[in-house]
Amino acid sequence: MKGKWLVATVLLVGCASTSDEAESKAKSIYVAPNGSDENSGTLKHPLKTVRQATKKATAGTTVYLRKGTYHEAMSVRYSGTKQQPITFRNYQDEQVVLSGEKIKDRDDVLPIIKIKDRQYVTVQGLTIEAVQSKRADATPIGILVTGSGSHITLKNNTVRHIKTLVTDGNAHGIAVYGTEAIRHLTVTGNRVEQNRLGFSEALVLNGNVKHFRVTKNVLRDNDNIGIDLIGYEGIARSKKDDYVREGVVSENRVYRTSSYGNPAYGKEYNAAGIYVDGGKDLTIEKNLVEASDIGIEVTSEHAGRYAEDVIVRQNDLRRNVYTGIAIGGYDAKRGGTKRVRIEQNQLIGNDTKGLEGGQLLVQHDVRDNKIIGNTFSGSLSVAHYFKTSSGNQFEKNTFKDTKRFMWRDVSYKTEQSFLKAVRKVE
Repeated sequence: MKGKWLVATVLLVGCASTSDEAESKAKSIYVAPNGSDENSGTLKHPLKTVRQATKKATAGTTVYLRKGTYHEAMSVRYSGTKQQPITFRNYQDEQVVLSGEKIKDRDDVLPIIKIKDRQYVTVQGLTIEAVQSKRADATPIGILVTGSGSHITLKNNTVRHIKTLVTDGNAHGIAVYGTEAIRHLTVTGNRVEQNRLGFSEALVLNGNVKHFRVTKNVLRDNDNIGIDLIGYEGIARSKKDDYVREGVVSENRVYRTSSYGNPAYGKEYNAAGIYVDGGKDLTIEKNLVEASDIGIEVTSEHAGRYAEDVIVRQNDLRRNVYTGIAIGGYDAKRGGTKRVRIEQNQLIGNDTKGLEGGQLLVQHDVRDNKIIGNTFSGSLSVAHYFKTSSGNQFEKNTFKDTKRFMWRDVSYKTEQSFLKAVRKVE
């Protein structure tokens, strides 16, 4: 019943090196729809179910899934180590689907893949799809990482058709919930698409999550927020650590992210392609957000809390419905934004429906932010309707095709008069 072991036998003065020892313990397990769980799990004699493979996938194992559809959920049972990680992936370039169609709609959380309290685990090259719920108290999820953990990698997967079917429901494509400390997370090269999310997000990091990279993913045609970095929602057991921090979101492409028509929102354009909601010490760079409701939003929804020390640079925000970049709370009951540096971004042709969000929307409780070296192209460049800002600076920006600016709910027709007003009141 054991998998095939790949043994290295290089000897040095009677002892194997550390790397050779790691290699000697590495093994491969194969799973195929035409296999049998009575098999040994070799390439010629594969297992049949992912569930059986998880029982055998200890440190140093790579589980290869052969072409086909597996109607089962997967819960990772063991952790790997730095020298002996665990990987679940497709075999070569074969198309592998984990379908949630047969997951029973009876639990509070309905993940197709679950990684809880694990280290050194990679999930790669799989399509995860089609879990849904008709209950408001259930949350369908494509991939869930939760509890504590480190060195978790989600790479080159496709997550699609994850759906809540009720008006006030929630669903996630990929969700990372740090109830304890989650560190050194990598989410790269994935596609998250065509999900029906209710009040929730396509790709979310929430709670005690630190030292992460979310890079080179494609998110398209989701009916709520694309990438969300959240704090202060009571997810982490440690209140002082209950926020996402010290990470990078870069080189992602987000298209057609819109809450319009989502039953939870009706005819409102509320969904950001990339959203920082109470995160700190983050870098958001070199992303493209196009044809969404809001390009990038940086704030906190919780009164007295802030998105802090965030760099938003070299992003391309084009033809988004409401605005290109938004900072500050959307009303006076929310938190705000401070010490955010917005630099070298291209904000072109946003506010496509004339909703008065302009290219940059500055909202409630906005403090000590710097807007430097950006290109704004659109009739309304900067829109600011609150009087709760202080210490904000505009430097070396380029304004094209601009007819007006709004600052503290006063309209200005020229760049010079606008900048003079900002300097006077800030």
